[in-house]
Amino acid sequence: MNYTCANCGQEHDDWPALVYPTPLSYAELTDEEKKKAELTSDLCVIQNPTDTYYFVRVVLIQTVVDACQDLDYGVWVSLSEKSFKEYCDNYDNKEFKTTYFGWFNNHIAPYPFETCMGIGTNVEVDNERGRPFIYLHQKENNDLVHDFYTGITTEEATRRIKVALGN
Repeated sequence: MNYTCANCGQEHDDWPALVYPTPLSYAELTDEEKKKAELTSDLCVIQNPTDTYYFVRVVLIQTVVDACQDLDYGVWVSLSEKSFKEYCDNYDNKEFKTTYFGWFNNHIAPYPFETCMGIGTNVEVDNERGRPFIYLHQKENNDLVHDFYTGITTEEATRRIKVALGN
């Protein structure tokens, strides 16, 4: 599958990562509310009068059962304030490794919205390899979790990529 990368402008023949630029909680804010939030390519903090929410960008790897490559997603999870602060304090520490609990915070098509939001995750941080990887909790009984553990086909992966690229 060939595609032109939105970041570098070059054509590639591998599968692109399907990237969500913000947590869904941020995307749903009004323009006025977004002015009060903090967003970078890896971190997001949303404050409202009663609560503060903390998010980090992570990698979800979807196994493709009949291919030699997997489908990667750049998605977001919410963390507790304590976990978020520890993560930020160690952001540039290449030796930092830990696991956090997080809540999935994006809607991945073709799954229903309610299936995606609020899935419990393990957030595996290993700063030597880059962004954290997430593993969905198996106790969640839905199609996204099922596909995460059993895999999808190349046909399904290609369909998702084409939808994401607007083809």
